[in-house]
Amino acid sequence: MSEQEIKVPDLGGADEVEIIEILVSVGDSVEAEDSILTVETDKASVDLPSPGAGKITKLSVKVGDKVKEGDVVAMMDAGGASGGTDDEPEAKAESESSADSDGKPEPEKPKPEPKKKSGGSRTETVLVPPLDGMEDVPVIEVNISEGDTIEVDASLVTVESDKASMDIPSPYAGKVVKVLVSEGDKLSEGDKLLEMTVADDSDEDDDDQGETAADSGQEAKPEPEADDKPSKEPEAQPQSSTYEPPSPGSRVHAGPAVRKLARELGADMTRIKGSGPKSRILKDDVNDYVKSQLQQTQQGSSGAGTGSGIPGVKLPDFSQFGDIEREPMSRMMAVTASNMQRSWLNVPHVTQFEDADISDMEAFRKSQKAAGEKRGVKMTPLPFILKACATALAELPQFNVSLDLERKEVVRKQYIHIGIAVDTPNGLMVPVIRDVDQKGLWELAAESAELAQKARDRKLKPAEMQGACFTITSLGGIGGTAFTPIVNTPEVAILGVSRAAMKPVWDGSEFQPRLMLPLSLSYDHRAVNGADAARFTSLLGELLGDIRSLLL
Repeated sequence: MSEQEIKVPDLGGADEVEIIEILVSVGDSVEAEDSILTVETDKASVDLPSPGAGKITKLSVKVGDKVKEGDVVAMMDAGGASGGTDDEPEAKAESESSADSDGKPEPEKPKPEPKKKSGGSRTETVLVPPLDGMEDVPVIEVNISEGDTIEVDASLVTVESDKASMDIPSPYAGKVVKVLVSEGDKLSEGDKLLEMTVADDSDEDDDDQGETAADSGQEAKPEPEADDKPSKEPEAQPQSSTYEPPSPGSRVHAGPAVRKLARELGADMTRIKGSGPKSRILKDDVNDYVKSQLQQTQQGSSGAGTGSGIPGVKLPDFSQFGDIEREPMSRMMAVTASNMQRSWLNVPHVTQFEDADISDMEAFRKSQKAAGEKRGVKMTPLPFILKACATALAELPQFNVSLDLERKEVVRKQYIHIGIAVDTPNGLMVPVIRDVDQKGLWELAAESAELAQKARDRKLKPAEMQGACFTITSLGGIGGTAFTPIVNTPEVAILGVSRAAMKPVWDGSEFQPRLMLPLSLSYDHRAVNGADAARFTSLLGELLGDIRSLLL
């Protein structure tokens, strides 16, 4: 018996995450990559996989606990995957004696197909790992071919989500036997990628793993294929609006893909009755619930309903006015539209306007051109604005919060991460600069330029777009005098920056030409009041007007 710790892997930049479901119990046998538990980050629900095959001997956590990378969540007997080989001879003897007593041989029981072995090696099927809750992600490049010898973490395929491109690494070292995907295929968690031959480091007989159920006299059930969809038990009943939700504090049982679908559709999962095993909620349950709610809404309204109590917009037949063309929305456009609508409908927006005198800041910035050329970094106004916002967030912490309306709590953040909206050919993307308050201007200039370029190349990782406390969106390079940016909920404020212009400013005796930068601060009026918003923009004006104050 060799016990192995099961630790929380890299969470893609997330800090502490909450455990929302434990998928195994003490005594369960698991295979490599089987889900152990489900955690919920600020963006998605993610299953944590088992690092190998074995039997669970201890669970160190429970639902509701918060964990971080490196925490031990369970212990596993790495030699127990076969389900207890010591008992197998007895079980087999009993089975044989039972057959002899009838005078008829027992019919051969179906067994799971054992892993292939050949001279100290085995064949493994590589599956798609968790994709931060995303589904049907298209393959844009296959990086290996049949016959290739690859190492652990070698890039197998490159997929493109609605926000970025990412590589799927190999969990094993070995030789590629068969590639099961091609460019253009769409992948979800658990789909098969390839088959490969892997060197077997253990002396255990893999064939034993499939014998426990058959030898103990129980009918063995073949393992479902990784890409099988969970089948519903007896026909699901239609969702009813009178369904009684669980008691407060109870947890719903659903996988990451189902939770993502419910979030996208705005469905309250506590009101959905699950039809899967142990009342687990399936995708069909979510769709049935949304359909029933939509039907009820439409029955009370003559117009087209949206399921949220807001009348939909019925489009005319545009072709009657002239020639038209139709094309599908891109994934990024669809997600952005959904996020903007959700934020606008849920957040009571107010916008505070201010002009900041950046004449001295601009003179200093231009004087650093030679220094920037030596460093290979271009100093733009953005690092100054980032630093000023970080100072303002520290001085007025009511802007560095999120509202948890379900628990009636204010989440106060002890870190300052700021998102920067980047205009790309594929749409708006918002990479996040972390710990802005702890970085200097040159460091901020280099990091913001690097993230902006990655955004334009669609090479941002999901972790690089998560965790922002506040967002800056600038239209200064395009034009405009002011605008009302939409708060990127669950943040409570966003700063819009327009094009700076020379304006006459009265100095007490005469008008002086000064370079004025228009600022537009939109905020969530549930978390921030108007007086604090005015203080925030006034403080930004002071900090940008005299950049020496950023050193205090």
